[in-house]
Amino acid sequence: MRIAIIGAGAAGCFAAANIPYAPGREVVVFEKSNKVMQKVKVSGGGRCNVTHACFDIPELLKKYPRGQRFLRKTLYEFTPQHTIDWFQQRGVELKTEDDGRMFPVTDESQTIVDCIWQQLQQNKVQVRYGKAVKRIERSGEQLILHFADESIYSADKVLIACGGFPKTEQFSWLKETGHTIQEPVPSLFTFNMPKHPITELMGLSVEEAGVRIQGTKISEKGPLLITHWGLSGPVVLRCSAWGARELHDRWYDFKILVNWLGEITEQDVREQFVGLRQDMGKQYMHHKNPFGLPRRLWEYMLKQCGIEESVKWGEMPAKAQNKLVQTLIADEYHIQGKTTFKEEFVTSGGITLAEVNPQTMESRVVPGLYFAGEILDIDGITGGFNFQHAWSSAYIAANSMLQS
Repeated sequence: MRIAIIGAGAAGCFAAANIPYAPGREVVVFEKSNKVMQKVKVSGGGRCNVTHACFDIPELLKKYPRGQRFLRKTLYEFTPQHTIDWFQQRGVELKTEDDGRMFPVTDESQTIVDCIWQQLQQNKVQVRYGKAVKRIERSGEQLILHFADESIYSADKVLIACGGFPKTEQFSWLKETGHTIQEPVPSLFTFNMPKHPITELMGLSVEEAGVRIQGTKISEKGPLLITHWGLSGPVVLRCSAWGARELHDRWYDFKILVNWLGEITEQDVREQFVGLRQDMGKQYMHHKNPFGLPRRLWEYMLKQCGIEESVKWGEMPAKAQNKLVQTLIADEYHIQGKTTFKEEFVTSGGITLAEVNPQTMESRVVPGLYFAGEILDIDGITGGFNFQHAWSSAYIAANSMLQS
């Protein structure tokens, strides 16, 4: 039996790591570049956010803007707990951070890469580099892979695990097999605000901010980071994932409202202001920040509201107070453009899910052809959810190819 795996990323290598060696079985991973698991290596700032400590599957499904119905089958089959156990059985312990993200205790993504690679070696998997697939054709019971270097490989089973593509035309060799492609658009990106004065505060972060995209139902809460080009951080990335298609259709030109205080309401802030005027009436507003915001951000807000350094809490004009309330809980920004989040690009789009069996990951169009990972029209928000989908789909595909 000959199994070909296209793509040496997270899904491709994990699938190969779950196909044990057996005499008469050949497993070959074909990779168009000269490196393996590059995305695994750079993810999570080089620490690799392996999965998320979300063990309730219905709750876990809510972390995927696209593909929830499909994932009901796959995530029950190979859960985050299975992921933890798989690595633990191979000597890699994972730890959970306060926000639920899980990393290797070494805080080194190379630990994950090495673990999977060692299992590949144990399984006697071959990895061939510089192999870009140009065409797949059927010949009897075999699937023939045609590569850009004009070589060919004949396989009994083929797993496509080459990740997502940013452009529709890059899927042409898969469309030729009879599959339908959902147009790819970027997901997990940051919001650009060209020349906005707040970008001078780049590097500042707020632990719990709320972001709402105007004209949509998209609203998220979480850490927010000010960058030299605009706004980033987990809360922005989650909004970008949920709004991937809608924001693409708007040419990334839209407005957001930021609640710098997280869940605190306008009524809450106004009531606090009454107390502050009474208790700290003689203190200068610039010197006393009662909301736990970074000092430079607080001073920036006061300046934007026209509140001078000489103004005391008891002297704040009503007009300035109203403006400050709005700035704190409904600060409006005009977003014009996006920036890919580091090397962790994710695409929304890919192989249409109706054409794949979620219980086996086998194509419903081409028998013997399987899919795993981001090549499918599935994507999650930031936090280890995209890797969990890669592990789950790869594990199911590996087992299905062996059983069939």
